[in-house]
Amino acid sequence: MSLERIFNALVSLGLSQTDARVYIHLATKGPSQARRIINNLSVTKRQVYRSLNRLQNKSIIIANDKRPKEFSALPFETVLVMLIDLKHEQAQDIKKRRKELLSNWRANKK
Repeated sequence: MSLERIFNALVSLGLSQTDARVYIHLATKGPSQARRIINNLSVTKRQVYRSLNRLQNKSIIIANDKRPKEFSALPFETVLVMLIDLKHEQAQDIKKRRKELLSNWRANKK
């Protein structure tokens, strides 16, 4: 599978384009400091740090305790399962609230 297809899959599963690029960089290049990611992806420092925070909050990447921090990606298979499970949970939640949502929709259409 090409990296472009993996990128598209990650975006379709809810990652932003920058998050997907940062994850793929870490997963393919190995542990990296933010400076290396910024240089290799040609994105701003702000974008990279925001992306690193989002990916850490989703438990897709981890950081060590060194200074400067070094970030590592979880294996792609693990991340794929996590994101698919999250999408499935979101779909189930919407399915459970279907009647309520339709009722609200009809009430607001009047």
